[in-house]
Amino acid sequence: MRFLTSSVVALLLAGTAGHAQQRVNLAFTLDTLPNGLRVVYHVDRAAPLASVVVWYNVGSKNEEPGRTGFAHLFEHMMFQGSKNVKDDQHFRLLERVGAAAGRDINGTTWTDRTNYFESLPPQHLSLALWLESDRMGFLLDAVTPAKLENQREVVKNERRQGVDNQPYGTWFEYTFGYAFPDDHPYHHPVIGSMKDLSAASLDDVSAFFRTYYAPNNAVLVIAGDFDLAEARRLVTQYFGSLPRGPAVPPAPDMAVPSQVGRQVRAVVPDNVPLPRVYAAFRIPPLRDRDGWYAAEVLARILGDGRSSRLYAALVRDQQVASTVNAFTFGLLDGADLLVVTATAKPGVTADSLERAVLAEIERARATPPAAEELRRVVNRAQYQLADQLQSLGGFGGRADQLAQYTTFFGDPGEVNRVLDRFAAVKAEAVAGLARERLVEANRVMLIYVPRPQPPREASDE
Repeated sequence: MRFLTSSVVALLLAGTAGHAQQRVNLAFTLDTLPNGLRVVYHVDRAAPLASVVVWYNVGSKNEEPGRTGFAHLFEHMMFQGSKNVKDDQHFRLLERVGAAAGRDINGTTWTDRTNYFESLPPQHLSLALWLESDRMGFLLDAVTPAKLENQREVVKNERRQGVDNQPYGTWFEYTFGYAFPDDHPYHHPVIGSMKDLSAASLDDVSAFFRTYYAPNNAVLVIAGDFDLAEARRLVTQYFGSLPRGPAVPPAPDMAVPSQVGRQVRAVVPDNVPLPRVYAAFRIPPLRDRDGWYAAEVLARILGDGRSSRLYAALVRDQQVASTVNAFTFGLLDGADLLVVTATAKPGVTADSLERAVLAEIERARATPPAAEELRRVVNRAQYQLADQLQSLGGFGGRADQLAQYTTFFGDPGEVNRVLDRFAAVKAEAVAGLARERLVEANRVMLIYVPRPQPPREASDE
């Protein structure tokens, strides 16, 4: 559900003035419980809605070799019941009070974090907090070998459908595998490998949960139409008695050189309808905020929308591509990746498409953004953020972003500075980054081509 708050209204109106100063000013209160749980409260009475988000500071980067896929496996296990919640009741209890599975209730896993969220009528806020506290404190009381085996098979099937048997589905795994060294925490896929999932034991996954799914490694956000004093009382009631977990292991070493150091070029025959090209480059990570925002603006100049350089050149003018895109992932530490991708139009060869993509990348190195181009891209990025912040809950909404910045930077107020960070990006920084990073020695190329089909046997019919 989407509601326009006064702060976002002000932002959108400011944006209509072109160069007017733009601001987001989300008010919040940050508490820390004695057990280490950080709690962010964001009161917004614009609509009768409350959103609860929990971020755990654990993702696939925290997994050990041979134990990949655990963070994503627990995303599934967390919905299978806990000490006081019967099997598969998490969704049902929330649905009974008006929440919708998928839209209002869900969880996601990424390299740097795992998040869970639910949005519901505010009079049922206590239900959401109780559910989150019970699985934070007492999930292992309900984990059985049968549940583990069931969810292991669910994740394996998800991998088959989304990666192994999906056209172009392996691109993410290949790209990260080539762009990061074998021993780097970003090298392996978030979903894990079939081998590691098969080998996971109940003791393995229980130890992972005890290490990372504890109050001192989590951020709780409550956003929406609620009374602050009552919400604090409920948080103390449900979370205050949960014990602090063990000391979280030190963050893994994420350092890598600024460039891959060579070109990696792989042709991937696959069951795909048309050739597709991916070109990935190491860029500064999100923690390097000046460098990352310059890279994000560069990606948007290249491939964000119909006014982008790639669309103008490859789709409209040369007509060699049917779709184009360029984006970053927002990887937190070590290095992020800027990815350029293009899908061929029918009749266009993979070689022709690859040459056209590389020519536009080279043009980005040679041609700095003009003032108008930079202004347009920055305004579009700011507008998209404002539009995203209209949503109170769900993935990427206000509650989720407050949790993100608290988890990553220790400060939920970072959400109020994102527009300024985009506005501060200079053409010189974008041009310098393009010259430095969009080079052959920093390039991972994947060229997907349709797999040749075996000749069909003649038939008498």
